[in-house]
Amino acid sequence: MATDQKGIPMIRGLLLGVLLMGAGQAHAQLSGFDNRDYHRADSVAALYQGEDLTNLPILAHKLTADLPSELEKFRAIYTWVATNIENDYGYYLRNKQKRKKLLHRPAELKAWNEEFRSKVFKKLLKEQSTICTGYAYLVRELANFAGIDCHIIDGYGRTAEANVGGQGIPNHSWNAVRLNNKWYLCDATWSSGSIDPQKKSFVRNYNDGYFLAAPELFARNHYPLDSAWLLTDTQPTLQAFLEGPLVYKHAFSHQLQPIAPATLQVPAKKSEVFVLTLKTAKNADVNQLTLELKRGKDSRTVKPEVNQVGDELYELHYSFKQRGKYDVHLKSGKDYIVTYTLNVK
Repeated sequence: MATDQKGIPMIRGLLLGVLLMGAGQAHAQLSGFDNRDYHRADSVAALYQGEDLTNLPILAHKLTADLPSELEKFRAIYTWVATNIENDYGYYLRNKQKRKKLLHRPAELKAWNEEFRSKVFKKLLKEQSTICTGYAYLVRELANFAGIDCHIIDGYGRTAEANVGGQGIPNHSWNAVRLNNKWYLCDATWSSGSIDPQKKSFVRNYNDGYFLAAPELFARNHYPLDSAWLLTDTQPTLQAFLEGPLVYKHAFSHQLQPIAPATLQVPAKKSEVFVLTLKTAKNADVNQLTLELKRGKDSRTVKPEVNQVGDELYELHYSFKQRGKYDVHLKSGKDYIVTYTLNVK
C-alpha cells in the first residue's frame, strides 16, 4: 500500500474483511446478458461438487454436455471453479512479496514466475488449492475443452491493500471469454471468496458479481498489461486506474458503477455540494444508498439527496458542514460500493 495516500490506513482497517466478500446470485451482469437464468447451469456445477482434476476433458464434458448454449456451458465451468477451488494464503503471500521484490528486475521476475507457475499448477491439480493464476488457468482449460475460446489476462488487481497510487505492481490474473462472437471478462478468483489476512486463511463465499461484468465497471479494479483487453470504448491510462476510487465487489453484485469523481482523493469546500455520479442496473433500488462518513475516530451515516439525471444514471448530493479529511464510503444497505477521500477546506 502506498504511504502517500491520505486516509488509506483508515480505509484498510475498516474494509479488510469485506473487500472480497459477497452473496451468490443467479443472474447476469451489466454486459449484455440481462435477465438470463443460470439456475440450470449452477445446478450442474453443484451436481459435480468435489470432482477431482485428474482428467480435465472429462470434467469439462460433465459440466457442459447437458447444457444447450455456450453461455450456460461457460457459466457451469465458472461456477464450478469458483466454488471448488480454494485460494492458498501461503502461495498468495509468497507471490505478493516476490513480485514486489523483483518489480524492477524483469529478467529475474520472469524466471521466478515460470518456476513458481509450475508449482502453482501442481498444487492446483493435487490439492485444488491455488492463487489467481491457477484459477484463470483452470477456467481457460475447461472452457477450451468445451470448445469455448478463453484467454488468461494478466495485469493489475486493485484493492485497499494493493495498487493504490504509486507505480503499480502487476499482481493478478483473470479471464476473457468469447461467447456469441463477443468478448467478455470474468474473475473466478474474486468470485470464490476472500483472503482474511488477520486469520491468514481463505474464506469461501461465492459471489457471481465478476461473471461477465460490464467492462467499464471491471476496469475500476482490473487493468490488463495489454490495454486492448479492457474491452472499453475509451481506454483509461494505468495512472488514472491507480489514482481512481476504491471500488469493491458489491459494486458488481449490486450492478452499481461509479462514474464520478474519477479519483480517490477529491478536493472539496465547506458547504459546497459533493456530487457522486452513479450508473445503475434497471429498476435499481436507489433508496438503499447511504454515505458513511469517517473523520478521525468519528463515524456517521447520512442519506444523500438522490437525483435521476439520465437513463439509469443518478447523482448523489451531500454538503459537508465542517472542514476536515473524510473517508466517504458509498453503501447499498450494509454493502460497501466505493470509497473516496475528501479534503474539505
